[in-house]
Amino acid sequence: SADSTHPGAMGGRQGSHELPLRLLVPTQFVGAIIGKEGLTIKNITKQTQSKVDIHRKENMGASEKAITIHSTPDGCSHACKMILEVMEKEAADTKTADEVPLKILAHNSLVGRLIGKEGRNLKKMEQDTGTKITISPLQDLTLYNQERTIMIRGGVEECCNAEVEIMKKLREAYENDVAALNLQASLIPGLNLSALGISSGLPVLSPAGAPHRGSSHHAAYNPFLVRPLPAPPPQEVVYLFIPTQAVGALIGKKGQHIKELARYAGASIKIAPSDNPDAPERMVIITGLPEAQFKAQGRIFGKLKEDNFFNAKEEVKLEAHIKVPAAAAGRVIGKGGKTVNELQNLTSAEVIVPRDQTPDENDEVFVKIIGHFFASQTAQRKIREIIQQVKHQEQKSQHGAATASQHTK
Repeated sequence: SADSTHPGAMGGRQGSHELPLRLLVPTQFVGAIIGKEGLTIKNITKQTQSKVDIHRKENMGASEKAITIHSTPDGCSHACKMILEVMEKEAADTKTADEVPLKILAHNSLVGRLIGKEGRNLKKMEQDTGTKITISPLQDLTLYNQERTIMIRGGVEECCNAEVEIMKKLREAYENDVAALNLQASLIPGLNLSALGISSGLPVLSPAGAPHRGSSHHAAYNPFLVRPLPAPPPQEVVYLFIPTQAVGALIGKKGQHIKELARYAGASIKIAPSDNPDAPERMVIITGLPEAQFKAQGRIFGKLKEDNFFNAKEEVKLEAHIKVPAAAAGRVIGKGGKTVNELQNLTSAEVIVPRDQTPDENDEVFVKIIGHFFASQTAQRKIREIIQQVKHQEQKSQHGAATASQHTK
């Protein structure tokens, strides 16, 4: 739970779509930032028209605490400067530190664009602002903590100028993602994004350990909701093919990583035994509701990219198979391949319904989907939707036939 200060006069433009500014500050300075009877922080919120949450009750015993500032970009920068000035003064008065670096927390998915190709953006920011900027390594991330720490060293003025540039880049990346996800939400009917934890931000794990979920201060990521589904959909099975050499990394030491992933996603994740040890790919069988599929597959795609099983410049593309009733396969293809072509154009995934398949014991056949994560997800949702329509029509025609036979009796 966060200690929330009074929100001041909150900037008018500021809505839930603004990316908050998240700072990491040494625990010993938290008292000075709050001030006697909360006066210092009240003054900061009032002057900068922002809402400032100091998460001091979290991560008991941790040497640093997070602070979340909700305001307009100017309001965030103003509050950041005031907090940095308080810390500098406190450090000088107590002689606890020679310099106080500014630490900004940012969601890992935004950091790549901040760094830029071959670190160009970051180098330019350092030159323009006269600061030294370092970013915490990927290895520090866990399933629960997806934030990286951006450390800025320099004078107060220089650090504050760097904050403006850094947040400008992060906000731009964030807004692009929100727009892309809104588009995905409209393209992926029936995907309940609030159930993915997308609306409330990814859970954050403190350095001290336990994840704390659901509080408003997380790098509140992807802030939009889709209406919940009326009835729980059936469990889905997806067969995802990953490079054989990535199997060990996915399983982790003593199976830790795959267990943690299954728990996080709420899905069953099994690696199929291989008939051929030299096969370049292994099949991962994922069973779970649509939300669990989204989370599990998303993390697997991310893991392969992070662990460099793919060239850093390429988007990770994987092949996934889903089974569809043999009776619905024709509908997935459409007249003269019309539906499958539309699917490919819409999702930018390759969708293949292999011909001459013998249906299995459940009278089902495979559909292959090849593409990057969102393309694959969108195609999976669209194909499941076609299957639902076919089932619905069959039920209606059976019901119609039953009614007709009653009338003829």
